[in-house]
Amino acid sequence: MKKKYLITLLAVSSMLMADGASIYASKCASCHGVHGEKSALGKSKIIAGQDAATTTKQIQGYKSGTLNMYGMGGAMKNMVKGLDDASIKEVANYISKL
Repeated sequence: MKKKYLITLLAVSSMLMADGASIYASKCASCHGVHGEKSALGKSKIIAGQDAATTTKQIQGYKSGTLNMYGMGGAMKNMVKGLDDASIKEVANYISKL
């Protein structure tokens, strides 16, 4: 019984966790482009292929309100406010592979 419960719990947890591609599609693609190929709102650098550690640091900075690159700190803070550390890592890794 315990084993069945644990397997079910793990399956549900996995379904609730978004992967980097889906996070990117819902949070980033509208400004940065489907493949990270756009300069967001004509202001940012292109993010496709950016190092995951750099992206993680930037997202954390936007989330905490300590980063305001290109004057986009407020907009970016709003976009990333709901991301937890695992989601930030997932999307950063996804961006690094674009």
